[in-house]
Amino acid sequence: MDIVILAVVIAVVVLGALGGLIVGSRRKKQLPPPPPAAPDITAPPAEPHVGDEAETPREEPRRTIEEVDLPDGSAPVVVEEPPAEAPEIEIPEPTAGRLVRLRARLSRSQNALGKGLLTLLSREHLDEDTWEEIEDTLLTADVGVQPTQELVERLRERVKVLGTRTPDELRTLLREELVTLVGRDMDRTVRTEPEDRKPGIVLVVGVNGTGKTTTTGKLARVLVADGQSVVLGAADTFRAAAADQLQTWGERVGAYTVRGPEGGDPASVAFDAVKEGKEMGANVVLIDTAGRLHTKTGLMDELGKVKRVVEKQAPVDEVLLVLDATTGQNGLVQARVFAEVVDITGIVLTKLDGTAKGGIVVAVQRELGVPVKLVGLGEGADDLAPFEPEAFVDALIGE
Repeated sequence: MDIVILAVVIAVVVLGALGGLIVGSRRKKQLPPPPPAAPDITAPPAEPHVGDEAETPREEPRRTIEEVDLPDGSAPVVVEEPPAEAPEIEIPEPTAGRLVRLRARLSRSQNALGKGLLTLLSREHLDEDTWEEIEDTLLTADVGVQPTQELVERLRERVKVLGTRTPDELRTLLREELVTLVGRDMDRTVRTEPEDRKPGIVLVVGVNGTGKTTTTGKLARVLVADGQSVVLGAADTFRAAAADQLQTWGERVGAYTVRGPEGGDPASVAFDAVKEGKEMGANVVLIDTAGRLHTKTGLMDELGKVKRVVEKQAPVDEVLLVLDATTGQNGLVQARVFAEVVDITGIVLTKLDGTAKGGIVVAVQRELGVPVKLVGLGEGADDLAPFEPEAFVDALIGE
């Protein structure tokens, strides 16, 4: 028993000693260092300055918002903008004799017809084969079958009566017959000045791609050059930027342009243009219509509507059909359909200086019974000329 008690006492003593050692070792461990004291914050050095500002900045007295004078808002702030520059008004060249001045340009593409005929007629013996060649030359130049037959018959008779033929005599003979064929006595005046009222109203029609809007702008220049005031109606509301294009043409010569929203009713724009022309006292209103395929019945009916709406205010004095002279006989098909819808009164042939053949002038006049009144001879602003039969034939047969 005593031994057990002794063992328990020894165990308690040992445990006590071990506990003391553990506590002593913990006390000997170093505690973490205390957090460093907050650093002193000093103002950054002043930014360096140059010259008079090199001194150290000094504190300036500051004013509160109550002490600052603020605008009371009674006077609006006006921001001056630079004045917009008005477009410079151009002075178109006179139309009198314009086709004569452009003869060289016209003759470049037409000489093949005149020179070919003169060469054939200059042969010593004019047999049937030669006359067939003359017919082929005329047909190739888009003169048309009936006019070609008439011209060949007249040439046969006159050559037989003439007998011997000098180059000058042949040239004179051919010139006279061609002028007769083209039509010397047709009235080619663009009717823009009705006697009983103002303004004169001109409707410009045609298929897509013939240069209709450009022709309308050039015609405005022709009329302004002749001393007339012009209002333009941008009734081509379907082609993007057509109204902008027409307005640009008008601004160059001081013509006012009436336009509507893109895709709007063209008849409404045409109506407003005539109304505006009356109020402004303009001499002429030119209405540019949308290009349309002659095979589209709905579009052609709409063109008829434009004309009817305009005539609620005043009669249309001139309906000009713009044809691309390079399309040849296909242009005659277009002309027939347009003539049925809007009663064409005159033809404008564009691109006559390119690959066009001069005979189209004769063919289209015969087809419609209306004269060619204007021809386009290039891309220049003043390359639209009143048609003059004598000057045109002189360009055909050359010098």
